[in-house]
Order: sequence, then C-alpha cells, then structure tokens
Amino acid sequence: MIVVVGIGADGMSGLAPASLNELRRATLIFGSSRQLDLLDDTVTAVRRPWPSPMLPALRALLDGVEGDVHVVASGDPLMHGVGGTLIRMYGNDKVAVLPHVSSVTLACSRVGWAVQDTEIISLVTAETHTAVRRGGQAVVLSRDSTSPTELARLLTETGRGDSEITVLEQLGGAAERRRSATAREWARRPPADVDDLNVIAVRYLPDDRRFSVLPDDSFAHDGQITKQAMRAVTMAALAPHPGGYLWDVGAGSGSIAIEWCRSGPGCRAVAFERDEQRRKRISDNAVAFGVNVEVHFDAPKGFEFVAPPSTIFVGGGLTQPGLLDACWERLRDGGRLVANAVTVESEALVAQWHQRHGGELRRYQHYLGEPLGTFTGWRPAMPVTQWVVTKR
Repeated sequence: MIVVVGIGADGMSGLAPASLNELRRATLIFGSSRQLDLLDDTVTAVRRPWPSPMLPALRALLDGVEGDVHVVASGDPLMHGVGGTLIRMYGNDKVAVLPHVSSVTLACSRVGWAVQDTEIISLVTAETHTAVRRGGQAVVLSRDSTSPTELARLLTETGRGDSEITVLEQLGGAAERRRSATAREWARRPPADVDDLNVIAVRYLPDDRRFSVLPDDSFAHDGQITKQAMRAVTMAALAPHPGGYLWDVGAGSGSIAIEWCRSGPGCRAVAFERDEQRRKRISDNAVAFGVNVEVHFDAPKGFEFVAPPSTIFVGGGLTQPGLLDACWERLRDGGRLVANAVTVESEALVAQWHQRHGGELRRYQHYLGEPLGTFTGWRPAMPVTQWVVTKR
C-alpha cells in the first residue's frame, strides 16, 4: 500500500492524529527535500527525496519494498498533486490519501473568496500564459518565485493590467506573508524576495468573459480567419469534449484552435500554418486567451512532430496535394474530421472524399445587412461547403 500524507508549511504541528500516526509508523518515506525537512525526530523512517525526473521513481515506488511506502506531499495531495498521479498509476485500492488543508482553501480564506466560485490553475508544469483569463477569479499555483512576476507582466501585456493580484507565501506557516497590487504595479516593481512556496489569488479585470463564439475583432488577424457565423457552425460540427485534442490545419489566425481550447476543461490544440507572421499572430492570440495552442509550420510536414489527434479541422490548403490523405492517415480511429471548402476546386475534392468515406456534406450561405445608399441591402458572404466525417 502507498500512503500519501499531506503536510502544510506549519509542519507536523498542523497534522491530524491519523497523519501523525502514519508518519511515525513509516519505514520509508518519499517526498521533496522541502517536505521531508518538515518532519521532526519522532519520524524514524528512511527519507528519500524525489529524483529528477520524478515520474520513473513513481512507477518504481513499490519495487523491492515489503510493507507500506509513505509519501509526503504539499497540502491536499489530490489537488493538482502526487496523490492523483499515484491513484491513476496504481488504482485507488493500493493508494490511501490523508489530505491536509489545501493551499487553495487557505488562499481563499485569506482573501475572502468562496472556493466553489474560484478557478484553480496550476503553473507547476504548465506555461505561465495558461493562467491568463478575460475575467473572473482564480487561485494560481506557482511553479516558483518567478511565477507572480511572469503572470503580472503577461496580464499587463494582454490588456489586463488592472487585474488585482495577491501573492500569498508560506501559507499556514510561521513565515506566512501576503502582498497585494495590481498586475501593472507588480510588473513595474516586482519584489526581489518572493518565496518559492507561493500561490497567487487573481481577480481578472476588466471582466469581458464571453462563453459564446467570439466576435472576429477579438482576434488579431489579417483577414485570414473563419468568420464568427461560420465559426459557430464549425465548432458545432467539431463537437469539442473534455480533454479533446484538435489539429487546426491551415490555421490562419488560430481562431478555431482557440475556440476549441476555450470550449471545455483540458482541451488543447495544435495549429499548423505556413506563414511565419500568421504563426506569430496565432501564438499572440493564444497568450491573450490563456489557452494551450502549440504552433507548428506548414502541414503536412509538421505532422511528424506531434501526436495523432482525436479531431482535425482543415480550414486552409485543402487542395494541396496529399494534405487530406495525410490528415486521414494520422486521425485516430473514431476521430472526427471537419473540412470547410470555399472554392470550386476544394468543393470537388471534399465531394470525392465524401463519396469514398461517407459522412455529411453541408452548405452554408449567410447574408449581412449593409448600407445601400440611404437604405439597407443584403450582401452575401462567400458560401461554404462543409464535410463532416467520423473515421471508422
């Protein structure tokens, strides 16, 4: 059995009796050096700091060991912690978790927020820009002392400089400290003495969250963008799901990839775009919305550098020789492909693929009301033929 014991910055004095008993009966304890240093002399077990990388050690945790193995972890081990990882590896019948008060709960108690109204974001392994939001409030778990300043600078650069940030260090310990500022103020004069053990409570301002498909001017683009109305029906066809992984091929501004990542928890995307300036624009858009979009050069050359997807959208380059073949080959069985065609040549191509593999063909035409002298007239947008198919 693996017994995971959560511990706070206050060390053993803050532990419940059950956690104390587990640590005192242990013969072998794993943990970070910082967590192991919190144990006092009443704990006689052999202490083994995690190596780097940590994952191989987790896989071998029970190798050659008789009896129970103990692990100390920060706060609640099931809150973005090692407890969840070990349960996924070994199953919940072989892992027992004794949680401490999480840093998220402590942070919310310090700033007066209800936990259920607060998003939890971890930067322990994720890029800092994934903690950028367009509104709301979040507790951000920092990687180290540099995280608050990196996040403050990104918020300022993406128009969120008025966001209110509170950096909470050594929560629950004797050296606990709290400092508040706007993101702009923190980025301008970052403290030099931030502790590595910190979390950031952020209220994102201004609050302009939108849960529907975004207007076109929300994105930086050069006109190469799937327009809002067509983007809405395309997202419906793509059918995002939690943890979904999308390839956006011929991505232009990356609007489809970004909408995909915004649609649900754990959604991520790879955007393929041949134009260098557009690739830079996609990256900037991804940072502005705090989403996980990996940007690669032209398809299909870039396909070999990333994992096969569950969903593919082809918005550009349909008539490039071999492109659809390469997409179909890399798409997982049961995966979905959506292709939008606006030219006669690309329409003919998707019609051929429809004959070969089935699916649905759809055609969309919409009109915009525009001034016509002193009146208003209807101006047609380019019609779009859409092919939607599941790979069998």
